[in-house]
This record gives sequence, structure tokens and C-alpha cells, in this order.
Amino acid sequence: MSEETVTEPHVETAASAPAEPPGARAHWLVRPGTIKLLWVFGLALLALVTWLGLNAHPHAKFGIEGTPAFFSWYGFIACVAMVVFAKFILGPLLSRRDGYYDD
Repeated sequence: MSEETVTEPHVETAASAPAEPPGARAHWLVRPGTIKLLWVFGLALLALVTWLGLNAHPHAKFGIEGTPAFFSWYGFIACVAMVVFAKFILGPLLSRRDGYYDD
């Protein structure tokens, strides 16, 4: 009996990917310093908008608009609703089976 060597197909992973040329810099959006700066800026902007919402007279046309920090919590709820809609309704509606493009 002869033993046959079974070779697996080559799958390129991040570890086996070609290295970046010397001196190349990562894209500015994936650098750790930029990510931290964006988080700090975003949270500071959120705090500012919430503070303004608490300290400004709302001139509300509807009763709910006069609640404290209405636009901050309304925006958060709207964002969560869009993510849930995209994930659980739009995603399954638009998805294709795994071998769809192989036919």
C-alpha cells in the first residue's frame, strides 16, 4: 500500500498575506490613535448636544418634544430601530443561499 499525501487547498489568511512594504503606513481610519480620537470627539459631541438639549427652551410643537434631552434619546432609539430593521427584516429578505452565484 502506498501512502498518498493529501494537500489542502491554499487559503490565504491574514498571517500568510503579503507583508506591507517597508515604510508603508496603515490607513488613517484604522490607526489606534485615530480610533481613540474619533471616540473622544463623538462622545464629547454627544455630551454637548445633550447638554444643549437640557438647557435650551425646546419650542415644542408636540408634548413629547418638550421632554428633557428629547432629540438625544429619540436619535438613539431611531438608530437602534434602523439596525434592528436592517438585521432582522431587510437582511433575510435580501440574502441569497450560499451557492447562489456558483450556478
